[in-house]
Amino acid sequence: MRVTMFGYQTWGHRTLQALLESEHEVALVVTHPKSDHAYEKIWDDSVADLAEKHGVPVLLRTRPDDDELFEQLRAAESDVIVATNWRTWIPPRIFNLPRLGTLNVHDSLLPAYAGFSPLIWALINGEKEVGVTAHLMDETLDAGDIVLQRAVPVGPRDTTTDLFHRTLELFGPITVDGLELLGSGRTDWTKQDRSRASFFHKRADEDCRIDWTWSPEELDRLVRAQSYPYPSAYTFHRGRRLEILSAEVSQNRYGGTPGRIFYREGDGVAIVAGADARRGREHGLLITRVRTEDGTELAAQDYFTSMGGYLTGTA
Repeated sequence: MRVTMFGYQTWGHRTLQALLESEHEVALVVTHPKSDHAYEKIWDDSVADLAEKHGVPVLLRTRPDDDELFEQLRAAESDVIVATNWRTWIPPRIFNLPRLGTLNVHDSLLPAYAGFSPLIWALINGEKEVGVTAHLMDETLDAGDIVLQRAVPVGPRDTTTDLFHRTLELFGPITVDGLELLGSGRTDWTKQDRSRASFFHKRADEDCRIDWTWSPEELDRLVRAQSYPYPSAYTFHRGRRLEILSAEVSQNRYGGTPGRIFYREGDGVAIVAGADARRGREHGLLITRVRTEDGTELAAQDYFTSMGGYLTGTA
């Protein structure tokens, strides 16, 4: 089949690589210009560079809504569009243009976690598995009929970085296998159960700020979700921003006010956490490694040289 691809960053790069290595012909690639957004500078292998290396025409667009782009897409005479990590809405006149429509590849188990940063949100929320969905695009973002879906388990100490690498391996195979199913003439795709749908926004700095009334289990997942190279979870200590690089749920239970710097336990420092912490029934968050405002990384016990005081949400 002749394929036009809309894609961006490492997800798009890996998908394009699989298409170039398949029996399909890539007629045209549409990708975004490089971005200064904190999350869009992560995993930023260039789709444009890969396409140009293989002699595939490339168009750069922030949004795919101009007449010139539409005419070039029509001239490409592709059988299908593949979209991977395209960051804006694609209008119906484009996604319906090829005879087989548009196959979108999204890194969640739809209908849950449509939208942005699904792996981070899923890990924060304690999901037991994550995955990738290949679905037909329609007018509602990430809501089209499911062609193919594959899942991977979330381990007890996994970070978003671990889940990224694990799900990235699925992108090429699910795209090629999805195209084979589309080309077979099948039309009995799985409708998404919209009663189970959830849609998430892009991550921003505010979403990394620690709220010490969260349970220690939730805070542990937040720290693992904001693993390097993502921006770290952070709090404030004595008016200065403090990034929490690694942490876990404490062995002991600690009572008092959320955010209290309380006790040395093992290799870390236990912080009182949880909305019901005053009852003494909650474990704490055991911080093991931090980074200060000047970029210095320290073991928590080297940073917190005395107990007492509070970690807070604001400076």
